[in-house]
Amino acid sequence: MNEPKIRIPKPQGHHCFACGTDNPCGLHLQFYTREDAVCADVTLDRHRMGWEGMAHGGIISTLLDEVMSWTILYFRRVFFVTRKMEVKYLKPVPVEVPLIVKGRLAGDGPPPRIQVKADLFSAEGTRLAYSRGEFVQLPEEKLALIPDGMKAEMESLFERFSGLPSRSGEELRV
Repeated sequence: MNEPKIRIPKPQGHHCFACGTDNPCGLHLQFYTREDAVCADVTLDRHRMGWEGMAHGGIISTLLDEVMSWTILYFRRVFFVTRKMEVKYLKPVPVEVPLIVKGRLAGDGPPPRIQVKADLFSAEGTRLAYSRGEFVQLPEEKLALIPDGMKAEMESLFERFSGLPSRSGEELRV
């Protein structure tokens, strides 16, 4: 995996627990692309523990859901919601060590469904957990539920993605 990390821009000033820049308790994830995946490097602190020395399962699930979401944002550039996801925990996930979370498109279900998969790895490459998710693209009539400012900010972000490489293997939908 010698391909460089290409940083994905993200909105500033939001309180999203996983990627927001203004959430003092958040994970502050910063995503990048590498090959056909969206990734994030993360080191979970002791405040994210379940059992002693191990990350809480809900935090692991959050990491997987968020990387799948950013995979859709980057490669599909659409508004969507998580419909369902299944998580498989393979090994204990330690806190206070570097981890890598990686998402990839996994195809489409019946429209408007989008299938995505995610993996959580140790820095040495051991697969610790994985997920498969189904997301639903919001139809035009549901976009009215998104505040205008947020919608404009995300559409601007999608435009910024246009200058970044796409290796998803699928045509981008804007």
